[in-house]
Amino acid sequence: MEVKPARERILDAAAAVMREKGLANTTTKAIAAAAGYSEALLYKHFADKQELFLTVLKERVPQARLDSPGDGELIDNLTAIVEQLMGFFTQTFPIAASVFGAPELLAEHRKAMMGRGHGPAGPVHGVQSYLDAEQHAGRISAASDTASAARLLVGAAFHQGFLAAFDGFRTVGNAHAIAAGIVATILPALTETQ
Repeated sequence: MEVKPARERILDAAAAVMREKGLANTTTKAIAAAAGYSEALLYKHFADKQELFLTVLKERVPQARLDSPGDGELIDNLTAIVEQLMGFFTQTFPIAASVFGAPELLAEHRKAMMGRGHGPAGPVHGVQSYLDAEQHAGRISAASDTASAARLLVGAAFHQGFLAAFDGFRTVGNAHAIAAGIVATILPALTETQ
């Protein structure tokens, strides 16, 4: 049996502890103990809990993959993006929601995330960049409001992820069909000339 490197074991432990306890109630001491290491070793790999949180999001949670603009069918690409975002939000909601119950912790978390150039607007910016590139490629109408469309797509995915997490699920049931319905509703507004 292959033994994982310390960094990987720490990330696995961080993801598990954060999902179980929420970010507000997670400590680096608990993560180190779950990984079977000292806190000192944890700090050799990660600067603080916020860095661990961001790394868990990046490496242990499904990510929306934005294909090259102009490749494939636009409807299929957008459906895949919304479906992947639902997976991302379902996995991250139980981790991040706890910080909203403590205003001081939320302020500290906000400052740490912004200081690292991250925050909850990231998915909207990513989807808007993709839509802008598709607009530039001529597959989305020049008159379309890509910022609003990105907010609608991400917001719908977030809501579905929230509902799944609320019901205790780690994935959105029938995610592909739900994502396809969301995209089919929004796509005409993106492709019709005004």
